[in-house]
Amino acid sequence: MDSTPRPDGQPDRRRAPRAALRLSASIREPGRGRTGVRIIDLSTHGCQIEATSGASADTWVLLSIAGIETQYCRIVWRINEFAGLEFATPISEPVLERLLQDHQLSESSIKELRDIAERTHNLSAKHGEADAQTLADLSRSCALDAVVEGFRLTDSNRRG
Repeated sequence: MDSTPRPDGQPDRRRAPRAALRLSASIREPGRGRTGVRIIDLSTHGCQIEATSGASADTWVLLSIAGIETQYCRIVWRINEFAGLEFATPISEPVLERLLQDHQLSESSIKELRDIAERTHNLSAKHGEADAQTLADLSRSCALDAVVEGFRLTDSNRRG
């Protein structure tokens, strides 16, 4: 587990660094139908998603992402249309790297990250302290990822 402090001075509880990704997937509670989701970021141990409907926190779901084995995971937190999922079995580094290489962020994906950053920032002002911190962290992460990926995209366009 990473003990690097967050901006609020609390330790980061994530076990693995996450990479920005805008990818369509689906989740399904056992015994129910699939719900479409968009992955915001992904690591070997979990991901953050955007879903208009779905299960509540502490629910176990099946996450289907094209190109990798279906993941059994627990919804760690859920606030409005955003949720954090923890994989029961971590995905391997090579599988994560291949997925990230196959799904490079585009200009529209970077715009979506900026939009998520703005929406989560606005939502954080309307929620209690714990939820506000989670939303603020997601907002900051998406904003930073959008800037970094924007520079990376600009740099690759100049070279290409």
